[in-house]
Amino acid sequence: MIKLLYILFIVLLSSQSFSQTFADKKFYLVDSLILEVLTNDDRELIDSCLTLYHQTKEDTSRINALNSICENMMHDDWEKYQFFQYELINKALKTHHSNLITQHLKKALASALNNIGLIYSNKGNLSQALMYYQKSLKIQQEFGENKGISTTLNNIGLIYKNQGDIPKALDYYHKALKIREEIGDKYGIAQSFNNIGFIYNNLNNIPKALEYFHKALKIQEEIGDKQGVARSLNNIGAIYKNQGENEKAIEYYQQSLAIQEQIGDKQGTAISFNNIGVIYNNQKDFAKAFEYYSKSLQILEKIGDKQAISYTLNNIGSIELKQNKLESAITYGIRSMVISHEIGYPANIRSAAELLSQIYEKQGKGQKALEMYKLFVQMKDSINNEETEKASAQQQAKYEYEKQKAIDDAEYEKQIAIEQEAKAKQKVITYATTGGLGLVAIFLIFVFNRLQVTKKQKVVIEIQKLEVEQQKEVVEKAHLLLEEKNSEIIASIRYAKRIQDALMTSQKYIERNIIRLKTSK
Repeated sequence: MIKLLYILFIVLLSSQSFSQTFADKKFYLVDSLILEVLTNDDRELIDSCLTLYHQTKEDTSRINALNSICENMMHDDWEKYQFFQYELINKALKTHHSNLITQHLKKALASALNNIGLIYSNKGNLSQALMYYQKSLKIQQEFGENKGISTTLNNIGLIYKNQGDIPKALDYYHKALKIREEIGDKYGIAQSFNNIGFIYNNLNNIPKALEYFHKALKIQEEIGDKQGVARSLNNIGAIYKNQGENEKAIEYYQQSLAIQEQIGDKQGTAISFNNIGVIYNNQKDFAKAFEYYSKSLQILEKIGDKQAISYTLNNIGSIELKQNKLESAITYGIRSMVISHEIGYPANIRSAAELLSQIYEKQGKGQKALEMYKLFVQMKDSINNEETEKASAQQQAKYEYEKQKAIDDAEYEKQIAIEQEAKAKQKVITYATTGGLGLVAIFLIFVFNRLQVTKKQKVVIEIQKLEVEQQKEVVEKAHLLLEEKNSEIIASIRYAKRIQDALMTSQKYIERNIIRLKTSK
C-alpha cells in the first residue's frame, strides 16, 4: 500500500512539473532550471557567472565561475551546479599536467567534495556524505589547507553526531576547534562552540550547553556573522523550549527569524518558522501553529530539504487530527510517510506511522490502523535500540569529554602562561628596540646636523680658496708686471750707462787731444 501511495505521489509531482518552463540548457548548463522561482540576486549571480563561463575556454576560469554560483547561490538548485562543476574538475584533471594547474584543480576538487558531502548530509544520506568528506579531507591535508581541514573535520563530526556516535563526534569537533584556535578563525571557533553546546545538550547538561551557545553568540556578534548569530539564538531558544519556558523560547526564535529573513537564509527561516509553530502547538493555538508550519513547508519544498519536509508535514497532519480534520490530516500523513521511506529515517517513519494509525482508527479503518501501528512499533523498537546504544555511547562520551576537557584546560593554562611570558619578553624587546631606535634617531640627527655644518664650512672654505687663488693670481700678475718694469728699468739704466760710457770715452778722447795739442805747441 505504501509503495502504491508513493508511486501515485511521484506521478502527481511529475504531472505538476510538466507545466513549468525550464531554462535554456545551452546557456544555463543544467537540467530543469526554472528561472521564475529564483530570487533577483540568484538570477543576477547565475547570469553574470555563466556569461564569464561562456566567454573563456580555460578550465580553471570556468571552474572559478561555477564556484561563485556554488558558494553564493541561495536556491537549492546550486546543487546542480556543484555536480556539474565536480565533473568538469575531474575532466580537467585528466587533461592538464602543469603542477601549478593541477594543484589549483585539486584544491577546487576538495572544496567540491566537501560541498557534495553537505548535499548528501542534508538529504539524510549520511554514509555518502561521510565518504565525500573523507575524500575532501585527504586532499586538504595533502596541501596543508588548515581552514578547509577544520571545516571538513567539523562536518565529519556532525555526521557522527547524527549517527549517535558521540565519542567520534567529539573527537572530530576537538580536532577542528584546535586548528581554528591555532589559525585564529573566530567564525570557525564559534561554530565549534555551538557544536560542543549540542553535545552538552545531548548529555542533558543544560547549563553547559547554554554556556557554549552564549560563547558562540558573543564571538558571532563581535565579527558580524549574522547567520551565525541567528542560529545561536535559535539554539538557545530550543534549550528554553525543551525546559518548558515557552515565552523565553519564542523570544529567541523571533530574534533569530528577524535576522534570517533580513539576510535571506531560507533554510534558517524555515527552521525558525517550524520552531515557532511548535511553541504555538504546545500552547494549543492551532491556527498560529498551522500558519507557521505552512510557511516553513513552503520554503522547505523550494530548497528540497526532505528530512525537514517530512517532519513538517507530520506536524501539520497532527494539528489537523487534533481539530478532527481527518481528510486533510491523512493527506499530510501519507506525504510524510512517502518522503520518510524515501530518505530512510526511522524517526520520521515512526512519527508518520503513529499519525496515520491514529487517523485510521478515528475513521474506523481498523486493519489499516493496525498495519500502521505495527510499523510504528517496529520503528520505535529500532530507535530504542539505537537510543540504548546512543545512551551508552553518551556515557562513555561524557567520561572521555571531561577527560579531554581537563587536558585541554591544562594545555590552555600552559599556553596562557607561555603567551604571557612571551608578551613580557616582547614588551622588554619592544622597549629596548624603541630605545635603541630613539638613540639611533638622535645620532642620525646629530650626524645630519654635523653634515650640514660641514657642508656649509666646505662651501666657505671653497669660497676662501677661490679668493686666495684669485689673490694669488693678482699677486702673480703684479709680480710679473713688476718684473717686466724692473727689466725695463734695468734695461734703461744699462742703455743710459752705455750712452754715458760712450760719452765718457769721447770726452777722454777730446781731453787727450787737447793735451796733445797743447804739448805740441
